[in-house]
Amino acid sequence: MRARTVTAGPALAVFAAALITLSAQPAAAQPAAALTHAPTSTATLLAPPAIDVNNVKAHLQQLQTIASGNGGNRATGTAGHTASVAYVQQKLQAAGFTVTLQTCTTCNGSAKNVIADWPGGDTNNTYMFGGHLDGVSAGPGINDDGSGTSALLEVALRLAATNPAMAKHVRFGWWAGEEQGLIGSKFYVNSLTSAQRTAIKAYGTFDMIASTNGGYFITGTDAISVKLREYFTSISVPTETSTECCSDDGSFRNAGIPSSLSSTGASYTKTSSQATKWGGTAGSAFDPCYHRACDTYPSNVNTTSLGRYANAIAYAVWNLTTGTAPANDFSVSLSPTAGSVNPGSAVTATVNTATVSGSAQSVSLSASGAPSGVSVGFSPSSVTSGGSSTMTVSTTASAAPGTYTITVTGTGSVTHSATYTLTVNGTGGCTGAGQKLGNAGFESGTTPWTASSGVIAAHTGTGAPRTGTRSAWLLGNGSTSTETLSQTVTLPSGCSSYTLSFYLKITTAETTSTIQYDKLTLQANSTTLQVYSNLNVSGYTLRTFSLSAFAGQTVTIKFTGVEDSSLQTSFVVDDTSLTVA
Repeated sequence: MRARTVTAGPALAVFAAALITLSAQPAAAQPAAALTHAPTSTATLLAPPAIDVNNVKAHLQQLQTIASGNGGNRATGTAGHTASVAYVQQKLQAAGFTVTLQTCTTCNGSAKNVIADWPGGDTNNTYMFGGHLDGVSAGPGINDDGSGTSALLEVALRLAATNPAMAKHVRFGWWAGEEQGLIGSKFYVNSLTSAQRTAIKAYGTFDMIASTNGGYFITGTDAISVKLREYFTSISVPTETSTECCSDDGSFRNAGIPSSLSSTGASYTKTSSQATKWGGTAGSAFDPCYHRACDTYPSNVNTTSLGRYANAIAYAVWNLTTGTAPANDFSVSLSPTAGSVNPGSAVTATVNTATVSGSAQSVSLSASGAPSGVSVGFSPSSVTSGGSSTMTVSTTASAAPGTYTITVTGTGSVTHSATYTLTVNGTGGCTGAGQKLGNAGFESGTTPWTASSGVIAAHTGTGAPRTGTRSAWLLGNGSTSTETLSQTVTLPSGCSSYTLSFYLKITTAETTSTIQYDKLTLQANSTTLQVYSNLNVSGYTLRTFSLSAFAGQTVTIKFTGVEDSSLQTSFVVDDTSLTVA
C-alpha cells in the first residue's frame, strides 16, 4: 500500500458515499471463525468453491523465498520483483490463463505488469481484480502486498480448476511500481482505449489483507465492493470504510472506472471500538510491520483474515462473472478397452467415471452383450462419479471361442456407456509364458530399456532403489523437463493373464493439494494406463495392470515424465515385471 496523506478530491467523495452506505452496518460483533466453506445464505448465482488458505499461504512462502534469495525484498526494478513476476506468470499459464506481461516503461527498471484473462464471458462486461506485486526495499513485502497477490492467484487457479460457465469476463492484474506512486496501474489504465475502459464495469484492488492486528475495510461503491460486503455480512463480519490511502484503485477511479479498495489496515491505529468489533489490540497499528523489514512470512500474516478475504474474492468473482450451474453429468471409460481369456478363466478391467459438470452423483454399473458361458460382475456395482470399479469378465469351460462386444453402462441422472472387446481364445493353450521384461530391476545397465540420459543409474538419496543397486529416476529437476523410460516386448497369445507390475515412489516439493503440476504417464503402445502426479506422493508402492488386451501383440511399455518450471517432483521406478501365465 502506498503511503501518503489523503487530500480532498474524487477519492474522498467516493469514501464518503461508501461510509453513508455502511452506516447501517452493525457497530459491534464477535469475530467469526475462520471460513472453511463458501456461504450459502446470500449467494445469488453459483456458490463458489471454498478457497484453501493453506494454498494461499504456500504462495506467500514462495514470495518469501524469492525475497530471501534476492537481496531481501521484491521492490520494483529488482531481481526479487522480476522473480515474483515469473512465479505468478508460470502458475497462471499452466492453469490455462492468457497471460500478458506489460512492460511499464515509466516504472523503475521497466518492470512488468502481469495481466491474466480467463477465456470466456462477455468481454464488453469485464470485472477486474488486482493487487500490487512489488514491495518496499525495506523487506520482503509479505502482507504488503504479498497477501493480496497470493489470494488473487489462488482464486484464479481455483477458477481454472473448476472451469465454470462464464457469463461475464474476468481479468486479474498484478501491478509494478505501486510503492513508487501507483505507477504500474496508471501505465496500464493509460494504455487502454476508451472502449476498453468502458468494458471494465468494476475494478477491485486487494492491498494488505492479512494485517496481524487488522480490521475489515472495503472502500468504494462499485459492484465488486457490493459483493464483498454481501459476503462478509453472510459470515457475520462487519466492515468499515478506510481513511488510509492509497492503492491502485485510484488509477482506475481517476479514469472513470468504478473501483474499490479492500484492506485489513496499514499504519493507522486500531480504536477501542474496532478492537471490540474485530478483536486485536486497541492503540496499536493494524500492521505493526508496515513498510518494515519484519513484514515477513509467516510471522506477519493473520491467517483468519487472509482466508476470509480469499473466499470473499472468490464469492465476488463467481457471482459477478459466472453463469448458471451446469447440469449434473458424468463420463464412463474402460482401461483397458479389450482383453482375451481362455475358456474357464477370467479377465479384468477398470471402469473409470468422472464428473464432467455439476455435482458428483451415484452411478450404477451394468453390462450387456456377454455371450453364453460369459458373465460380467462389478466391484463395487455402484460408484460416486469420480470413482472407479473393477469389472471381472468370467468364462466357463464351454464358452465358445470368438470376439464379442460387451457394453458397460453407467446409470445416474443420465446414462452413459463404453464398450469392451472380449476375445475368448481357442483351445491352443498358452505357450511362451513367463516374465517378459528384460533387465527388470535395472541392475544390468540400460539395455534393453530406452531411457533419457541419467534416468537409469545407481542412484542414492531420493532416487535410491527399492532393492539392488540401481533404479530408474524420472524428473526431480525443479525445472521444465521431459524424461522417458520404455521397453518393447512381444506377448504370446492364448494365455489367461498378462500382468505388468512395478514399484513406484513419488516425492515432491510442490505445496498444492489440488493441482497436478508434474506428471508421470504410463502407456502401453498408445493406450494410457495411468497418470500419476505430485498429488500422489507415496513411498515405494506396488502398481499392477492387466495387459490382456495386448495378447499376441508387440507392445511398448513407456513411462513419460513432464515437470513444470519450478518445485521438483521425483518419480522412481524399480523391480518391474510383465508376467504372462
